[in-house]
Amino acid sequence: MARVLWHRLPGGPSVHRRQEAGDASDLPEPVPAAYLDDRVQRVADGVGDLLHRRYTIVVDAPGLSPEALMGRFAEEPNCAVPDVAVFLRTRGTDGPMRPGDEFRIRIPGPWDGPVRVVSAEPRAIRLATLYGHLEAGQIEFRADAEPAGALVFTIESWARPGDTVSHLLYDRIPLAKEIQLTVWAHTCIAMAELAGGTVRGGVQVHTRRVPAELVARPPAGV
Repeated sequence: MARVLWHRLPGGPSVHRRQEAGDASDLPEPVPAAYLDDRVQRVADGVGDLLHRRYTIVVDAPGLSPEALMGRFAEEPNCAVPDVAVFLRTRGTDGPMRPGDEFRIRIPGPWDGPVRVVSAEPRAIRLATLYGHLEAGQIEFRADAEPAGALVFTIESWARPGDTVSHLLYDRIPLAKEIQLTVWAHTCIAMAELAGGTVRGGVQVHTRRVPAELVARPPAGV
């Protein structure tokens, strides 16, 4: 599946990877108490090391503002996410994503991922994984503006495998990790195309691996 996705990536922007050791500073902010219950899979509920990843793409002379770009994503995330990963709303009303809304991300095979919106701002949307997801953690989609006028779109995730089977797929047979990287790299490129302008330098993927022992007892909600 990862090979198929790579072949479907649009030509042009390249993907550059960098990985390094992480530490306790890489832990995510706690899930807001209003959206935390026993269905949320916090990073503390996962297995193995935590991967803190940033997927970033920079667009010069964009045709959309950060708010306008994220507004399109909030209204219909499938406008940019590849069609092998489809967002289906399972809780909430039609319209832009709102805190408390829930989605099931449909991926071929036993990969469906339930998530809950825990924050929705004009420039950023954050999701937390729910019970049954392949991962335990959070992911944020956001757009920012550089002083010179460029637009920066980032997907930032804080996640551990959700259970021992997922841990095997991530670290012993790194299939799920490669599928995830490919899907979000594709999303960055699609969001850059929506923004218009010129991509600068391709997609930058920065991974920091945090040892499991640093994640075992985080503050409540993390």
